Amino acid sequence: MKPIQVGLLGLGTVGSGTLRVLTQNSNEITRRAGRGIQVVRACAREFDADAIGSALDGIAITEQPEEIVNDPDIDVVVELFGGMEPARTLIFDAVVNCKHVVTANKALIAHYGNEIFQAAQENRVVVAFEAAVGGGIPIIKALREGLVANRIEWIAGIINGTGNFILTEMRDKGRNFADVLADAQRLGYAEADPSFDVEGIDAAHKLAILAAIAFGKPLQFDKVYTEGITGITPEDVEYAEQLGYRIKHLGVARHAQTGIELRVHPTLIPERQLIANVNGVMNAVLVKGNSVGPTLYYGAGAGADPTASAVIADLVDVTRVLTAAPEHRVPHLAFQPDAIWEFPILSMSEVKTAYYLRMRAADRPGVLAEVAHILGERGISIEAVVQKEPASGVTDVPLIMLTHRVMEGQMNEAIREIENLDTIRDSVTRIRVESLGEN
Repeated sequence: MKPIQVGLLGLGTVGSGTLRVLTQNSNEITRRAGRGIQVVRACAREFDADAIGSALDGIAITEQPEEIVNDPDIDVVVELFGGMEPARTLIFDAVVNCKHVVTANKALIAHYGNEIFQAAQENRVVVAFEAAVGGGIPIIKALREGLVANRIEWIAGIINGTGNFILTEMRDKGRNFADVLADAQRLGYAEADPSFDVEGIDAAHKLAILAAIAFGKPLQFDKVYTEGITGITPEDVEYAEQLGYRIKHLGVARHAQTGIELRVHPTLIPERQLIANVNGVMNAVLVKGNSVGPTLYYGAGAGADPTASAVIADLVDVTRVLTAAPEHRVPHLAFQPDAIWEFPILSMSEVKTAYYLRMRAADRPGVLAEVAHILGERGISIEAVVQKEPASGVTDVPLIMLTHRVMEGQMNEAIREIENLDTIRDSVTRIRVESLGEN
């Protein structure tokens, strides 16, 4: 049978890795796909030919991506440019030309996936995007296929390796955020402008995709509450450890009774949880299904070969479905297009969770009682308190509290009132706490 003809847009880290893995594992991939997968054209202005090596043999290189998306002999376009444009236009053009598409572009899917999937449905083609979330972890396939018998109750994921590396280094070595970030940039884990990673935007893109697939709703990146890790201090990391928790930058999507929670923020997780022990640049996603219970997916969330693994898995899937009628294919967002429903998205004030609170308080009797009274008036009960002795010559002390679960709106009111006390210095540091099914 004639091999599938592939046009590749981009020969950077992932594009080069895709060519290498296709060449290295070609026999195994063909056995699984049922026919060969052959990259015949690639688009790049600059690339490292030495790093790709013989995998470039027989591939026509162009600097004009339109030549690939308009080539009638190309069956599948693999978009690895990243960014919004020209990737968005090229994918739409490929779809209109009735070509299947594979992409690793999480930002594009998060922002424009609804329109892209609608166009793909109308043109009876597949847009596959496994590599957009979790690098080499097959989390999208797990949600779309492996867990199809379940009502997904919640997802909690460490889905940005840069942020996880920073928090791991802060915990293991007691270093501050700025110093570890500089190391992450030097090692290539963080970009020169790291805001997408450390402010949670990258994780929010991925969470929007996972939530749409898990709950059968439209992609709604603009509804994801996003909070970064730049305010986390070594003290917070140390106090969390003393209380039996680890701080992770977590993406949480939960199907609550009154709507859907979509949030990315620093989170205290019990240290005995497996996901709390995911370190360095690794990713992990914990999914709770109502039938299967909690399931954990762990692996490399980025890198040339792990991401190439996901890209090629999509290529194999596309190859398999080329002989299947469109109505028999796995839907883009797991649910049939006419069963994608709108759900209310909860504001953070409506989200219920526990809290870690850290404040600096005057070292005099009655301060703890004042704070506890304010919390108690709003129905907020305290689980644990850590009060440190003041250093010599210091007139205030750190006061750390863990609370039980409460609506965030109530906690916001309490924090405002606590900060107005003349015995409390500066602002209150607040980090949410998730037990992930332990209570």
